[in-house]
Amino acid sequence: MVGVFEVGAVPFNPDGWGPPESTSATTPATTTLPLNVPFAPFSRSEKLGRIADFTRSFASSNANPSNRPSSGKPGAANPSDAPFDFSLDLEAFPLANPDDDSSFRLVDAKPPPRPKFGPKWRFNQHRPQLPQRRDEEVEARKREAEKERARRDRLYNLNRSNQNQTRREAAIFKSSVDIQPEWNMLDQIPFSTFSKLSFSVPEPEDLLLCGALEYYDRSFDRITPKNERRLERFKNRNFFKVTTTDDPVIRRLANEDKATVFATDTILATLMCAPRSVYSWDIVIQRVGNKLFFDKRDGSQLDLLSVHETSQEPLPEAKDDINSAYSLSVEAAYINQNFSQQVLVRDGNKVTFDEPNPFANEGDEVASVAYRYRRWKLDDDMYLVARCEVQSVVELNKQKSFLTLNALNEFDPKYSGVDWRQKLETQRGAVLATELKNNANKLAKWTAQALLASADLMKLGYVSRVHPRDHFNHVILAVVGYKPRDFAAQINLNTNNMWGIVKSIVDLCMKLNEGKYVLVKDPSKPQVRIYEVPADAFENDYVEEPLPEEEQVQPPTEDAEGVEANSTTNDVEDKEIESQA
Repeated sequence: MVGVFEVGAVPFNPDGWGPPESTSATTPATTTLPLNVPFAPFSRSEKLGRIADFTRSFASSNANPSNRPSSGKPGAANPSDAPFDFSLDLEAFPLANPDDDSSFRLVDAKPPPRPKFGPKWRFNQHRPQLPQRRDEEVEARKREAEKERARRDRLYNLNRSNQNQTRREAAIFKSSVDIQPEWNMLDQIPFSTFSKLSFSVPEPEDLLLCGALEYYDRSFDRITPKNERRLERFKNRNFFKVTTTDDPVIRRLANEDKATVFATDTILATLMCAPRSVYSWDIVIQRVGNKLFFDKRDGSQLDLLSVHETSQEPLPEAKDDINSAYSLSVEAAYINQNFSQQVLVRDGNKVTFDEPNPFANEGDEVASVAYRYRRWKLDDDMYLVARCEVQSVVELNKQKSFLTLNALNEFDPKYSGVDWRQKLETQRGAVLATELKNNANKLAKWTAQALLASADLMKLGYVSRVHPRDHFNHVILAVVGYKPRDFAAQINLNTNNMWGIVKSIVDLCMKLNEGKYVLVKDPSKPQVRIYEVPADAFENDYVEEPLPEEEQVQPPTEDAEGVEANSTTNDVEDKEIESQA
């Protein structure tokens, strides 16, 4: 028979749940309840665990050989209390591992104190949150800085790859004239020999003055980028680029034996500034009897103006690109002609000279220009006559002063690195220094021409495109005047050295036999070569091909407002068309 399990008497606790504080009064002496049963009090925030586990059986002596209490309870060392001791139950109480207690260290979790006067304390204390737009501007600046850094790296790598070349991209430059196999090279002169030459010439004398000049409009000196003026086009005015032997006045002076050597100011300036040149050019030399004529070919590069010739930034190679070297040369010549006529007082009041323009027909409207036929003494029995040009006149201190008018043109600020519209008013010197670096040869030639013509003042105009991709419309941003001698000293142009170069080439050519020769600047090396060419060379066979219609600079018929623009011309196209006739 199965025994009956007796629960026994359970005392009633009137004060709360659980056994009463003392069971001696209410429990009979024969109670079957175990004595000294520990009870773990708990609060509502504590997790309830097991009350007792009678299924476990482990030797507390083996688990705790030191017989130290496994818990904080005083009776935990008694083996009979093992069902109530969960200090070794790592599955139910993983944090009760006694080994962890010995390795536990208290760590201070407070952050270290900030320095009171550090950079973050100084700039970030009580700093309000930046608006979103400022963050976008910062990101935009970072992107621009990255682009600029990438551009500099590209240029650096380009220069590193071309470090063996003395000139920028010299290999891509073509010769200005095709060297024919039947030509005989007579001499080769490096530019290094030109720097050592020096020759002093006395003051020249004027043999004849031709043409008519209009007065300079001084209001253009007050132009700034903020009140820029649109560059006009002069369609009805004729510009002449006549070579030496086609000039009737020079022919007449040659017949009168006024000199031995004849040239124009453009040709002389090209020779004088030859060491600064990078692009190829050529000059035709004719020895007739005891006389020497320096000529240019029809359609020669001397009729155009180089752009970014001495710059280290390479220009696009495609000829049809508006920023290629040839397209910019045509654009610069067109700008220069129109600028020289726009800055004049066009009221019909002109200063006339001994003879009218020798190249104009009756009734033609001629551009304001005067030709000074001047003679220099090179030796006891050798004189040089050159036709020099001035474009305007101005009255200073009740005296008439001659002016030369030239225009520098900006096509894209990314190539030069200087934005004229931002820098001209505040940093004009920096703009001029950049132009002297990128266009050293062109500025030196303009200065040499002003010195040859004994101009009292040379005016430089700063002309820029309306938009970098619009090569038809331009604006005048500023006009600055310089004295030619002061400007020559500023750009390190030595007059004696210029005449030394001319004298050495004249002496070399005077030793040649009668015939036709051509002086060619090497396209890739700083040197010139002299070739002997047939007498019929450059007559009809060697004329350059005409420009395609899309490459010719043709001004639009109407401006932005729909009003027909002032009738102007780019005589560069007329010159090129006439050269093909």
